[in-house]
Amino acid sequence: MTTTQQPVMLPDGMTEVAPAGRIEVSPVLGDTYRIQVRGHQMLVDQPVEDGGTDAGVTPVELFAASLASCVAFYAGRYLKRHGVSSEKLRVSADFSMAADRPARVAGIRVRIVPPADLPDERRAALLAVASHCTVHNSLVRPPDVEVTLD
Repeated sequence: MTTTQQPVMLPDGMTEVAPAGRIEVSPVLGDTYRIQVRGHQMLVDQPVEDGGTDAGVTPVELFAASLASCVAFYAGRYLKRHGVSSEKLRVSADFSMAADRPARVAGIRVRIVPPADLPDERRAALLAVASHCTVHNSLVRPPDVEVTLD
C-alpha cells in the first residue's frame, strides 16, 4: 500500500486526509449507502423486492464485480503488452449464494472472452495472468479481516 494522502469526505460532512486504501461508507436513505474511495463515489442498495430502492448494485454484486473487473484489468494489460487491442475483450461473472448459514457467496465463475485476433499460443498465458489478479489472489489467500466497533 502506498502512503499517498487523499482527501476523504466523512459522513458528517467534514473532510480528512486519509491514507490510500481507505474506504468510507455512509448512509444515504433506507438501504442505500454511499461509498467513497479516493474522491470517487458509488452507491450500493438492495433490489426493490428485497426492500431497497435499487439505487445501486448490492454489496455482494460489487464483490463479484471487483473480481471480474480485476481479471479484466490484468487481461487487458496482458493484451497490451503483446500488441493486441483490448477493445473486444469481454469478462463476465456469475455468482451463487450458499444455501446454508452464514450468508455468503458460495461460488463465482469468471469467463474471459478474448479478442478474436489473440493468437492461440497466447491464450493459456492470458488465462494464467488474469487468474492471478490481485482480487483473485486475495480470495485464494484471504486477508486477515477485523471488524471493530468504536
